[in-house]
Amino acid sequence: MKVGFLITARLKSKRLPFKIIKDLNGKTVLERVIDRAKNVKDISEVILCTSTNPQDKPLIDIAKNNSIYYFAGDEEDVLKRLFDASKLFSLDYFVSITADNPLMDIYYSNLLINDIKTGKYDFIKLEGLPLGSAAYGMRVKALETVCEIKKIKDTEIWGYFIRPEIFEIKTINVTGKLKRPELRFTVDYEEDYELIRNIYNNVHSKNVLNLYDIIDYLDENPEIAQINQNCAQMDLDNETKKEIEREYQNNLESIKNIKKEIYKES
Repeated sequence: MKVGFLITARLKSKRLPFKIIKDLNGKTVLERVIDRAKNVKDISEVILCTSTNPQDKPLIDIAKNNSIYYFAGDEEDVLKRLFDASKLFSLDYFVSITADNPLMDIYYSNLLINDIKTGKYDFIKLEGLPLGSAAYGMRVKALETVCEIKKIKDTEIWGYFIRPEIFEIKTINVTGKLKRPELRFTVDYEEDYELIRNIYNNVHSKNVLNLYDIIDYLDENPEIAQINQNCAQMDLDNETKKEIEREYQNNLESIKNIKKEIYKES
């Protein structure tokens, strides 16, 4: 079983332009994500998944400078980009996160790997971590199935395609000190960047930052944790959600057959 770590990255953000090449105590946001991905166990390759748009070439340069692989694919269809990268590198499964999440938790990412190795699940997700700290795991054939049946090309937000009536889904519920879903550790707005930059400037480690230490720091400095609490997370519009729902309801049996055909292929 070959498992890769896919980092999706582009430089097109309108809310916070060029956010993933902003500095976090001497390294870019993207480089912080790469460092954490390299610390996840039993990964064959860490792969940057960006686009063919010339604007994104600096991201390829960062990948090269940090000794990871890269793939340049579809600009808007993130699912197709992930699938094409997975096929190019002959992956069976992958763990993934977007490049604007420089505080991904490594411990729980390793738990994803444990479940991936069982071969039982199509999609494995984490619930309860701070927003932006949770990676996910996916079977490449499940992704191929979604790419085959979806009608929408812009798939930057795509979680609604992973349906329990089609796929075997495992949820790992976070417990203890790291169960802090009210915290926001993603970089979408200037306030998010201010918070993450503050963390990287004030919490220190010989290796990658530990989420336990970060949460201790924020609990000791609650005013810092409030910096980005008014930032709203991006979501699909209601009409698109309804369209996806109708597509699955009206074509459930044919979708199951498509999956069956894909899964029986060697």
